[in-house]
Amino acid sequence: MGDQLGTRAVPPGARAQTRGVVFVHSCPRALAAHVEWALGDVLGRRVQADWSAQPVLPGTVRADLCWDGPVGTASRLVSALHGWSRLRFEVTEEATARTEGERYSVTPGLGVYRAVIGVHGDIQVPEERLRGAMARAVLHGASLEHELGLLLGAPWDEELEAFRVAGDGSAVRWLHQVVS
Repeated sequence: MGDQLGTRAVPPGARAQTRGVVFVHSCPRALAAHVEWALGDVLGRRVQADWSAQPVLPGTVRADLCWDGPVGTASRLVSALHGWSRLRFEVTEEATARTEGERYSVTPGLGVYRAVIGVHGDIQVPEERLRGAMARAVLHGASLEHELGLLLGAPWDEELEAFRVAGDGSAVRWLHQVVS
């Protein structure tokens, strides 16, 4: 039975499905197999990533992995990986007809950043977070630009950008979807 918007109802107990990408930007070589095991445990299948050298940080490797699974898988993937302090990675989850998407960025120094991603690929910032940023700018003398940058994940983007750039001859995968 569909709702008034014409979408099909999800049967009781069934979870909406989505997909996303795990971008491991830098991982010590010795941890690569452990990362695969952790990802596989969450995804319920064997994972074998195509690792390549990360030229930005010698001795580390990089890989990306497309995944599909129930809504909420991205947060479970981040939970499985964020305990390793030497990993830099991002996890995306596409929006569905009933849920927003997500993007997580994780670095050793900054920790975890989470953004809600709308159906067009842009970051959605809730009103109360915007109001909080404005209040901090007024009360603590911080610039509003700085506070908004934090809401948009600017420090994580700045640190990860060098790691996102593809190595010799590799393709670059962008974190947003082109909308036409």
